[in-house]
Order: sequence, then C-alpha cells, then structure tokens
Amino acid sequence: MAKSPLLLGQRHPRYAFTLVALVFCTYWFLLRSPPPPLPVNYKQSSELKARLDREERKYRSMLPERRELITKYGPTPAQLIMFPPDQEPWPPYTVWDFFPPIYNCPHELDRLGALGDGGKWMCGASRIADKPDCVLYSFGVDSSYSFEATLLQSTRFCEVWIYDSTKGNDAASQLPRSVRSRAHFHKIALGATDRHGPGDDPKTWTLKSLMAENGHTHIDFLRMDTEGWEWETLRAIIRDFTTERVTPPQGANADGESSSWGVHERDGVLPFGQLQIELHVWNQRFQDFLEWWELLEASGLRPFHNEINLVYANYNRHSGVELAEYSFLNIRGDNAFIKDYEPAKPDLEARAQPPHA
Repeated sequence: MAKSPLLLGQRHPRYAFTLVALVFCTYWFLLRSPPPPLPVNYKQSSELKARLDREERKYRSMLPERRELITKYGPTPAQLIMFPPDQEPWPPYTVWDFFPPIYNCPHELDRLGALGDGGKWMCGASRIADKPDCVLYSFGVDSSYSFEATLLQSTRFCEVWIYDSTKGNDAASQLPRSVRSRAHFHKIALGATDRHGPGDDPKTWTLKSLMAENGHTHIDFLRMDTEGWEWETLRAIIRDFTTERVTPPQGANADGESSSWGVHERDGVLPFGQLQIELHVWNQRFQDFLEWWELLEASGLRPFHNEINLVYANYNRHSGVELAEYSFLNIRGDNAFIKDYEPAKPDLEARAQPPHA
C-alpha cells in the first residue's frame, strides 16, 4: 500500500521540508510577475527603404488621376454621388474607385483568421513574430475572434487588448487556452472624447487615454470596427497625435513640393504601425469622405488592401456596397513594418557599477 506524503513527512522530516520548499517554489514561479518586455532599437534598411520610396512615388503619381476622375464625373466633389443610380448616363464608378489600395505591402501579404467574416488582411505578420514588445489593439470584435487568435498563435510575445462595448472578460473563452494569458478584455467603446464616468454607459475612451492607461507608447497593429463612428474617432486620433503643418505659400510643402491633397500636411507620427478598419459609408457625402480620407493620407497612412463587404451587400441589395475593410501602413516614424529592429540590450555595465560611497 502506497504511503501518503503526509505520513512520509511525519517519519522523515527532511522529506517534509523538501515538499514544502517545492510547493513554495512552484507557487512563486507561477504567480510572479513576468519581467517587462525589452524595447527594440530600430535601424534603417536600405533595401526596405528603396521599396517604400518606390511605392510612395507610385502612390503620389496616382493622386492627379483621382482629381481628374472627380472633375470628369463631378466636376466638384460636392457634385459627386457615392453610388450613382441605375439610370442614364450610368457613370461607371462607385466611391471605392476613387480610393484604390495601390500602395503595395513591402512584405508578405496574409489573410489571418477564418475564411469569410472574421479574417483580416495583414502586411508582414512575420515582422512581429518574435518582437518582444509587440502590442495589438482590437476594437469592436463582436462574435468573431479568429483573427486575434491566429495572430497570437503565430507570434511569441504579442499581447492583444480587446475592447467591445457589449463584452468583457466573459469573452476570453472564445480564445484557445494556450493564448488567453496574452489577451486582455475590457467592456468599453472607442470614441472621439473621453466619457467613462460612473453614469456613462457604455464607457467611452479615446485611443490616447487608453494608451496612457495601459502604459503604451506604440501599437504594432490596430484593428477598428466601430459601426459608423470611425469618422470622428479617426479625426480625434489624428488631432491627438499630429499637428497641422503651416503650409508655405502657393500650396508648397516644407520640401518645396506642391501639396498632393486638399488638406494641410500633418506633422507628427500616429502611434501605430498598421491599421485595419471597416468603413461604413451610410449617409456619407463624397466631399466629406474625400476630406476624411485625405486627412489620413496627410498623416502618413497608405492603403495596401481592401475587401468589399459583399455579405452586407447581399442582404441589403436596395442600397450600395456601403461597407468595405481597408488596411493601411503607417509610413512615418519607427515601426516594425517600415524598419528593421533588434531587441535593446540591457545596460549590464551600468548595473555592475558599485554604488557611490
């Protein structure tokens, strides 16, 4: 008959001491806080920079074509219809034709997550596969977590903050157990202003306030599906992190080149490397959409992929194809998709210095 650990401990005190020490060490190992991830140092790659520069020249050369298309069917933005009716003269366009995602991703292009609804397009997922300080934000997940689950499973260190105005920690069961420790759920909404007092329902936070609350200065990948609130929310994000450039006379920018859009260039860097967003153009006017889109362009965002939501169009055939998902690359500042990087090394020499007498 096998002896219990308790009886062994009574007869052999040294076994009891060993057992207690083992339990204590196991408890300490499981519950101790992990060390904060090391930041990374970015460095310019001449080959990657050449690809980005080529894509930027191509993108800029497309902008006059957009203006020509507006003149052809407008002739002003205010005269353009988002989705022309089925009648003469049947102009061959929809709003999406004016905003093509022609900026090629400089890395591999993957669709992560489930087929159909839930999967998202991402540029260079391998670039953050081993990034030690990888941060993801996801807003408006609804009932599909396949993208977040796939991205966590394909990276070593990434953590994702998932926000939805209707779901909280109870949604954690939607993710595989193996990645739940790297997912953080909160029942809040993303908005243009902070409204998260005791009487506010739902609690609404700006991106700037959320990042400060979480102690983050950079987001590697930002996903947004805010059901029509994206217009004012993105304007607020741009306002919080960039400033309007004082354009030199006669439409020239700081480099002496003519301005490429109808809004002022923006100085500063948006706090994310990549943006994936669903656009809902319900009741939008073309001139307002154009001004909003050019604001994104002037802040350094370049579209590299889009996917029209044909599921919505199928069930709403009386309206236009009013929903589309766009993926943007941020071509400014330092991020893992436009620059190479290496983990920062701890300052061991400074730690080894003896204290001052």
